[in-house]
Amino acid sequence: MSTTTPVHITRETTETKGQYIARVDAIADPAELTFSIASEKLVIADHTDVPDSMRGMGVGLQLVERLVADAREGNYKILPLCPFVNAQRKKHPEWADVFQG
Repeated sequence: MSTTTPVHITRETTETKGQYIARVDAIADPAELTFSIASEKLVIADHTDVPDSMRGMGVGLQLVERLVADAREGNYKILPLCPFVNAQRKKHPEWADVFQG
């Protein structure tokens, strides 16, 4: 990460959907990565949104890193329909074990 600004990421889920919310102190708008739960073995990354006030801080990457870490821990795969998540997948071949498609 290119910044020393602390990023606080939380995960919220329902039975079929979830999201990671990233907050940075002194910035009102959070960043988010949303996903759908297709099954206990597959999560579909739908959308990532980082407000302009957080651009260049590596927040989007941190959201994807958390998604990848949780997929490894939960032993499920990620289908990257979100263009940002898919682009990060391509930049990080070490994540191939958790991506489908």
